[in-house]
Amino acid sequence: MSDKITPFTFIASINEGRKGKNLLIDCPADNTHESRSPDAVDKHYVSFVINRSMSYFRDTVLFANEMNIRHTLPARMQYDFYRNVVSPKRRFSKWSKKTKASEDIKIIQKLYDYSQEKAESVHSLFSSDDINHLYTMSDKGGK
Repeated sequence: MSDKITPFTFIASINEGRKGKNLLIDCPADNTHESRSPDAVDKHYVSFVINRSMSYFRDTVLFANEMNIRHTLPARMQYDFYRNVVSPKRRFSKWSKKTKASEDIKIIQKLYDYSQEKAESVHSLFSSDDINHLYTMSDKGGK
């Protein structure tokens, strides 16, 4: 059974509320049993993923913030908190993903030794002629 459990299984269970299946009913609520099997159900509870998922919604963002503050709590305590305070309803959102850097950003990163974030923030300072000059400066010849 535990091979089918993912963090998203826990999220679905939390969204069902107290009437849904309690996946961690047999797990201890403290960290005293650290030598448990690696196949234990609570080992599949990834608090970062679950907290991030809960942070996408107005009615759960404050709960997610509280769990981020208390990220050291055992999985069972975090899971029970969510199951008891989150109102049951369907929640779905697409996860935001980092966008790929454009070629202009990459050339600024390379020539100025900037991070992607820094290069994106200064990109607007360059005119199209400046960007073309950067490409010329970085051209090493060849095919």
